Amino acid sequence: MSDSPYSRLDASSPMPTIVVVEDEQPAITEAPKTKPTGGPKWETEARERVKTSLRKFSKPLQDLVNRDANEGDTRLIVTDFLEHALGYDKYEELTTEYGVKGEFADYGIRIDKELIAFVEVKRAATKLTAKHLRQVEMYAVNEGVEWMILTNGAEWRAYHLTGGLPVEIDLALEVNLLGDGTPTQKANQLFYLSRASLKRRQIDDLWRARRAQSPKSLAGVLASDAVTEAIRKELRRTTGQKVERVEIARLLKETVVRPECYD
Repeated sequence: MSDSPYSRLDASSPMPTIVVVEDEQPAITEAPKTKPTGGPKWETEARERVKTSLRKFSKPLQDLVNRDANEGDTRLIVTDFLEHALGYDKYEELTTEYGVKGEFADYGIRIDKELIAFVEVKRAATKLTAKHLRQVEMYAVNEGVEWMILTNGAEWRAYHLTGGLPVEIDLALEVNLLGDGTPTQKANQLFYLSRASLKRRQIDDLWRARRAQSPKSLAGVLASDAVTEAIRKELRRTTGQKVERVEIARLLKETVVRPECYD
């Protein structure tokens, strides 16, 4: 990408080691249960705005995919979607080609002048991969930004970055605007990326809930002292055999739970 009047100064700190924690559980197709009516006015309006925009953008998005539109054309529709569906002011809150360490993120999102997230856009027909995620990770790590959004216009993924060494990346939200599911289901997910919701950090609860249900989290619970002690007692009761907790933890790790869950 070329330089832009909206680019920011580069970061100079060295890159830490990054560990990506991507669980393989099925994507959440429904947002956590919320009342469709009777909620705050701002939330009702934001959800309806997203839902209405999904109907408006579905055909142009499908056309982009069908003709394998280039990345520039995809960014045009993403800009419109960020503005009209998700409620961002494209002049005040969306910084194009945000400069980070000699590279340029497609968008930096600011809310109340605070940098909240980076958005990386790929061409409409491109399948999003870990390689694309690594690209936006670098921007987030260098700028100390928690949220990263990866999209090809139709598919939207939001990742949370937990700082420290090593850095951890968790998939918090995934929705395909052209995929299965009703407009209401898709809107309830995409709502968490709207300005109104992101400003109130509602996506943090969504991320924590998914993180708690991840294979790594569940594997840790299974290997905990409380669970292995309960298994030891149950084995003794049902089989008459005495198995030490340390041995149970080893067997769980080596024969029951997939190794990558402990990474």
